[in-house]
Amino acid sequence: MNTKLNNVILKTSLNEDGIMKLTLNSPANHNALSDEMMSNIQSVLDNSINEKKIRVIIISAEGPTFSAGHDLKELTLNRKNSDNGRNYFKETMAKCSKLMQTIVNNPKPVIAEVSGIATAAGCQLVASCDLAYASKSAKFATPGVNIGLFCSTPMVAVSRNISNKHSMEMLLSGELISAEKAEKIGLINKAVENNLLENYTLNIAHKISKKSAITLKIGKEAFYKQIDMTLSEAYDYASNVMVENMLKLDAQEGIGAFIDKRKPKWQDK
Repeated sequence: MNTKLNNVILKTSLNEDGIMKLTLNSPANHNALSDEMMSNIQSVLDNSINEKKIRVIIISAEGPTFSAGHDLKELTLNRKNSDNGRNYFKETMAKCSKLMQTIVNNPKPVIAEVSGIATAAGCQLVASCDLAYASKSAKFATPGVNIGLFCSTPMVAVSRNISNKHSMEMLLSGELISAEKAEKIGLINKAVENNLLENYTLNIAHKISKKSAITLKIGKEAFYKQIDMTLSEAYDYASNVMVENMLKLDAQEGIGAFIDKRKPKWQDK
């Protein structure tokens, strides 16, 4: 399946393993997260939630830039409005924040496949995904400080992935970091050779696609909910999640299959 949306700035495909790939396809515009691009991604992600055929989502991009973040020309154009662009800026930031939270709240695992430069909200997009793999030539930055616009919303996602010192170094310096450093500080899972990235990411997605969808949904939701709780609150919450998970048919099937030394037959229930 290859569905083309809105002048092909976003391409989607779904393979037989239930792996849906979203490809940002506006390389001439550095795959900027324009109004149109964000709307398209939001629509695809919203529709994926209840689509049982979709088991894993990969976000990739065409061209040398994964995403340069917000479309600065689009933002600047709206300064001509009577309010100097305030309402438009508020709407854009709200739209972007909703999109990033949609990735986190989507019951399907979402993987970033980064083959180029990811900056500002583009780096935020990578940090918002559950997993991220990049080519060794990829680079990352939160460079807003260089143009008088601190990367405050990218900061939210980045600071939830890496330590305070590494976050502040990126945010205050605005400098590009290598894929190797991004891996070292935990912004991405792994940096691989450029020609191996697509297959490497697909193999990870393939392994995940073979797991119980209901189990992945329960686990992903629990992970993000417990992370901001106190230790005791997290254990209480996770214990209740485990109980509910144990009562699912797939848990019964999975445990039975393990004991019987056979492959489980998931019902996603």
